[in-house]
Amino acid sequence: MATNQFGDLDKKTLTQIYQLMVKSRVLEERLIKIYRAGESYFWIGGPGEEAWGVPLGLLARKGQGPAFDFFHLHYRCTPTLLSLGLTMVDSIRLMMNRATDPSTGGRNFSNHYCFPQWNVAPVTSPLEVQYPIACGTAHVQKRLGKKSITIVTGGDAGTAEGDFASSLILASRKGQELPMLITVQNNKWGISTSYEGQHGETNIADRAKAFNIKSRVINGNDPVETYIALKEDMEYIRNTGKPAFIEAHVSRLYGHSSASGANPVQNEIDPVKEFEQRLLKAKVITDDEAKKTWADFEAEGIRATEQARSEAVPTAESVWDHTYAQNENADWRKF
Repeated sequence: MATNQFGDLDKKTLTQIYQLMVKSRVLEERLIKIYRAGESYFWIGGPGEEAWGVPLGLLARKGQGPAFDFFHLHYRCTPTLLSLGLTMVDSIRLMMNRATDPSTGGRNFSNHYCFPQWNVAPVTSPLEVQYPIACGTAHVQKRLGKKSITIVTGGDAGTAEGDFASSLILASRKGQELPMLITVQNNKWGISTSYEGQHGETNIADRAKAFNIKSRVINGNDPVETYIALKEDMEYIRNTGKPAFIEAHVSRLYGHSSASGANPVQNEIDPVKEFEQRLLKAKVITDDEAKKTWADFEAEGIRATEQARSEAVPTAESVWDHTYAQNENADWRKF
């Protein structure tokens, strides 16, 4: 196995990253099929962000409470959630709005996850509100002093929002710096507006430099470069208590969402296929192993779809569930 192109990542890690990338792609394409079959109302997801999202989930300190890492993610985060332990069926339950969906009880859009047991805060639809919200969990972690960090992700177009700028201020005040990994996944598009027509700065990461935040730009389509950069910056944050900023250049392979058709986009880099070819050439995996990986996840996706299809949708009586803190002596429906 030629290892120089893979840094210090061993075969086990490389294979794990590859398998999770494939699983994420198969799942996202399954969600698109569900939408096109009329079994869901809307799709938005992360095909093209697997090489970024998978290492992010693998490197985090997973658990519940401020001693562990917090996630404030945007709606292209399926690769990260799969790395944390998300099952295909739970993603599909959310997509098909089933009452068994553990994130929202079947009442939100696809990829709007929420997993308190992994410190995954609810994914929101309003653009970039997660950035200043993330400062709150980082404040708690700073007081606790356990070297846990807060991770926040978002898209390039949303950096025009004031919430994004506010987070840079809150994270970087001298003597009060926050242990945050602030990231932007730059796929060069808003919904239908190109990056070039909307940004005066050369790199979005340049904006972090004005706040003395450690920053870098990486090729987010390369899982090895991503893994190494994330590992370095996470260690920096844990050791210093100060924020770091990563702008990751990624692909958008199926358009913005089902609102723009969810059709394949031409001339975009496919990080899953590229990484697969690198591993095959280096003999990290064999052609038979690659084919089996795709086939196994396709079969899992079909089984998960059939299971979710058989489950109930939310009832009218459950509309207030998970809206207010539950109290055994209170009945929120009377309000």
